[in-house]
Amino acid sequence: MKALQVSRKVARLGLARMVSAISPSAAARIGPIELVNIDPPESLGEGWHQVTTRLSGICGSDLSTIEGHASTYFDDWVSFPFVPGHEVVGELADGTRVVIEPVLGHAARGFPLPFPDAAPGDGDDYAHLALPPLEPGIQTGFCHSTGGGWSTTFLAHESQLHHVPFDMSDEAAVMIEPAAGGIHSALLCWPSLVGVENPIVAVLGAGTMGLCAIAGLRRYVPGVKILVGARYPHQQSLAHSMGADIVVAPGELARAVRREIGCHVVGDYLSGGAHATIDAVGNSGSIATCLQITKPRGRVVLMGMPAEVTVDLTGLWHRETQIVGAYTYGTETLPDGSRRRTFDLAMDTVVACDMARMVSATYPLDDYEDAISHAASAGRRGAVKVAFDLRSTKEKH
Repeated sequence: MKALQVSRKVARLGLARMVSAISPSAAARIGPIELVNIDPPESLGEGWHQVTTRLSGICGSDLSTIEGHASTYFDDWVSFPFVPGHEVVGELADGTRVVIEPVLGHAARGFPLPFPDAAPGDGDDYAHLALPPLEPGIQTGFCHSTGGGWSTTFLAHESQLHHVPFDMSDEAAVMIEPAAGGIHSALLCWPSLVGVENPIVAVLGAGTMGLCAIAGLRRYVPGVKILVGARYPHQQSLAHSMGADIVVAPGELARAVRREIGCHVVGDYLSGGAHATIDAVGNSGSIATCLQITKPRGRVVLMGMPAEVTVDLTGLWHRETQIVGAYTYGTETLPDGSRRRTFDLAMDTVVACDMARMVSATYPLDDYEDAISHAASAGRRGAVKVAFDLRSTKEKH
């Protein structure tokens, strides 16, 4: 079968890291990813299904891997060579369309669930992610045993499968996974908002994940006022449509928060600030900004994957700010006390917010260099989500 495969080639990773800022397509060409013909993954036994890919998105973690910026932290949590692709809508052998909840959780690996009806991402011990019978892999798309969505077919466990409604387009369905990540981040803000009158949440970044976080805040966090720092005009427009109250350029976000809160500026920090802030960028500068605009004893939710950063944490210590990571999704406790799986919330949100419109461009696997270049410069090129399209030409038209 045809697949894009990432190998553990240190020299290629180094070269990709050097050229990625200048030319993402060159990074794809000389980096650790290549188009290959390989055998489909071998059957993994009862409960596993072969999935034929229809659409598979390109996300920031994929780009970090291809461009050589991924942290060495992941070296022990993935297995090479692997086929990327964890934002996937595909098809089972009987023609049923499904989306994949990509975390390779307890059920997929044959371990007892941490609690009854747990989602794949639930639990507070990650040992199962690195233990047999599967090779190590945090998700589908980072595990040699399963393959991933950047290929003709891959394997998924029944615990990962969600049926796609008949009237939902593939473009909407491929947005369910990123929407789930955004909703999870939004709900992680809630503990710092409990009992607050007129709570304010700031979101820095309005790419795919930032926009999904805005939608999650608007739909599932009651009474919140959402301030967003968005760089490009199309991102600003989409941020408003997802439910943001105030959208400004990133450099103006601190001023917008100060105006709403009515606080002072002391050095680089606001004396008060937003009750919670979501960092949907994930670099040294964005983390520093979020710490500067979050109130003392507020919460910063790191949605963007930070990798190696350099940040002065004195302000965090002095202001007793919480930093919370937001990795994937699982079972959420909503503000009203009810519990629902994040993927179920995401299916509703994708429809309600018309997230299919966020799929800006699709490419065949053969054009992977152009696809990766487009995804890496999506904001500048007026795009949001770029995906690989493995449907036939006849189906697409």
